[in-house]
Amino acid sequence: MPVGTKGTVKGLTPGDLREAGAGIVLGNTYHLYLRPGSDLIAEAGGLHAFMGWEGPILTDSGGYQVFSLARTRRISEEGVEFASVYDGSPHVFTPELTTRVQEELGSDLAMVLDECPPANAGREYHEDSLRRTARWAKRSKEAHKRGDQALFGIVQGGLYPALREESLARTVEIGFDGYAVGGLSVGESRDELLETLALTAPRLPVEKPRYFMGIGDPVGILQVIALGVDMFDCVLPTRLARHGAALTQDGRINLKNAKYRWDFGPLDPGCLCETCAGYSRAYLAHLVRENELLGHRLITLHNVRFTVDLCRRARREIEAGHYESWSRTWISRYTRSDHKRADELE
Repeated sequence: MPVGTKGTVKGLTPGDLREAGAGIVLGNTYHLYLRPGSDLIAEAGGLHAFMGWEGPILTDSGGYQVFSLARTRRISEEGVEFASVYDGSPHVFTPELTTRVQEELGSDLAMVLDECPPANAGREYHEDSLRRTARWAKRSKEAHKRGDQALFGIVQGGLYPALREESLARTVEIGFDGYAVGGLSVGESRDELLETLALTAPRLPVEKPRYFMGIGDPVGILQVIALGVDMFDCVLPTRLARHGAALTQDGRINLKNAKYRWDFGPLDPGCLCETCAGYSRAYLAHLVRENELLGHRLITLHNVRFTVDLCRRARREIEAGHYESWSRTWISRYTRSDHKRADELE
């Protein structure tokens, strides 16, 4: 799911997203609540009308943004007090408020307010946090009134298997339209992430969507799909593009590298996007070096299309019963290029 934090996937129009095959985009409750305001967006007819996107929209609760700003917030049973990243003004997010804001935004999928502790938080902290998150989740569900909007619960518990099991049981007991695995991609190793996800995702209700919050690299996407995840989002494909990095079947390439100045081939010969069909690596490298907006836009368009196409292919391979062998071969090709490591942006 491409991320449109402030009501826009940076550099792309809704038409671009449709052409790329995106079926859903994300909006960010924290940022849209602060600017331009959920009341204004509601007056405009909701986020779909405001941004000109006719497809589904998922909005997060803003919890991750609040908790990532640890110096400016205070957690209580009521909710979270924080200072605006824009002007320092004080605000309080409660489960009831974030639910109401998302209803005003008019998204199709909304998330409960949760706490997202860092990976290095101690067991006692995670234990208290997951139980508070469960209480908040119940309040979010009780406050939720829109019948045309799905509400997802979020499983926390850090890297502790017993706490994950407890959070999962508490969240499923409340009952939601879908379930997210939160509290990962917050500083733990990839092995720790996958091990924790393997204990969590398969135990979620099979008839409900399973959402992994915050993974967007191609290898990671294929790895979490293998563990039963249906939905995922990340700013990585669009953020990489703004730094001149493109995703290809042979790994990630950095167009700031001098060797691409004379490379007149497409970004990825196997890609059918507008960028690969009409522009060379040399031209894109020139745009990147000159910091031209067109370069950011064209690489963003490619990275989004590349990621969406990867997911389409994964779905076909699952349906054909070949996913395990196909994904293993795909990952091997993506990671084996000797030049890739030198090109990557860390």
